[in-house]
Amino acid sequence: MNENRDDLLKPIQEYAGYEMTEEEHEALHACGVPHTHEHAETKSVLNRLSRAIGHLQHVRKMVEEGRDCSEVLVQLAAVQSALQSTGKVILQDHLKHCNVDAAVLGDMDAIDELCRAIDRFIK
Repeated sequence: MNENRDDLLKPIQEYAGYEMTEEEHEALHACGVPHTHEHAETKSVLNRLSRAIGHLQHVRKMVEEGRDCSEVLVQLAAVQSALQSTGKVILQDHLKHCNVDAAVLGDMDAIDELCRAIDRFIK
């Protein structure tokens, strides 16, 4: 491992509470295990998605009943907001857990993947 990479990884490894040796890092990559996916907010995310699904089903019923378009648009905005906030929870969870692990391992592919996901999420 080069010295600059060590300097960058040290604070992340300290935050994660574990410093991986180069041998452990290489062994994980050889086994195809780039990093773990610990999701601390899974229950919260599932609850938020369930509420958003229920809300969206209500919007569908409003359309079927021929409700006023402006009412439907307001409710659709509420569904979009709920999904956006759910995405933020997932992103924060991913940054705090999955990407910390990836950074500890020096897994730049995982970091690049996160950057692509953020680009799609923010659009």
